Amino acid sequence: MLQIDNLTKQYGQRQVLQGLSLHIRPGEIYGLLGPNGAGKTTTINILCNLLRADSGTIRVSGHLVSEATKPLIGVAPQESLLYKSLTCEENLKFFAQIYGLSGKMRSQRVQHCLAAVGLADRAKSPAETLSGGMQRRLSMAIALVHQPKLVVLDEPTTGLDIEARYEIWDLIRQLQTQGITVLLTTHLLDEAERLCQRIGILKQGRLLAEGSLSELRQLIPAQEIVLVQTPEEELAIARAAQLGFTKRRYGRDLAFWLPQALELKEILAHFDGIPLDSIARQPVRLEHIYVEVTQNQGQGLAEVPQPNLLIQA
Repeated sequence: MLQIDNLTKQYGQRQVLQGLSLHIRPGEIYGLLGPNGAGKTTTINILCNLLRADSGTIRVSGHLVSEATKPLIGVAPQESLLYKSLTCEENLKFFAQIYGLSGKMRSQRVQHCLAAVGLADRAKSPAETLSGGMQRRLSMAIALVHQPKLVVLDEPTTGLDIEARYEIWDLIRQLQTQGITVLLTTHLLDEAERLCQRIGILKQGRLLAEGSLSELRQLIPAQEIVLVQTPEEELAIARAAQLGFTKRRYGRDLAFWLPQALELKEILAHFDGIPLDSIARQPVRLEHIYVEVTQNQGQGLAEVPQPNLLIQA
């Protein structure tokens, strides 16, 4: 559905995209992750034909990005484009007209999209009277009004409470059941874990790692991660080194990678004689992979010869 090949973009002396290549399959939810300044917004702007790449190509459904591909793409940006004084229905009619819908077709699509995002009963309500979650749902309805094949959701749940996040997640899953391809950017790693079939991690305009969550987990040579709180950290670190456990810091938390899963009593026995305030076992999560790829530059990552897994040094 979406094929990006060797995309580059430079602003002055700053290289924003450095040979970015990725392929999103039809009907999948693909999560594009990365710190601020990684190149996500630039990529989206080129995809939407709002910005020209220095080199490389983007194809949507086999077509090079141009004015002709705009009807194939729906976008719900992070910053609201809603006209707050207009009603939900009026907002949708306006954007439907921009995409060339008119008459009976426009009316049908407006009503269908309002119902699809659960806002049929708020059709006559001004957008400014909606909650934050409702406004995000209306933005998604606008992205869908012209029946695109690819929908780009840029930070769709940032700033929302947990109930509103769940509502948006359900809508995203519904898009997939309708065969719509979704490109999702998010800083919420649990969101990517729950929704995405494949995940790409971007930094400084380069795709550093890509794969399914199970494939990405194989990059970390650990069966589980143990978080330890102790007043004698240096003793714990020295003991862990003797045992072959890899030390990591996640914020202020001291953590160790365990090459094999152990029972809690076995872990406690390994740290016998060292005072422990607490100890907690965790599975390898996306947050651990993300930190390793983006901050530790891949040092300590396993070499996994997976055909669907990308890892760049």
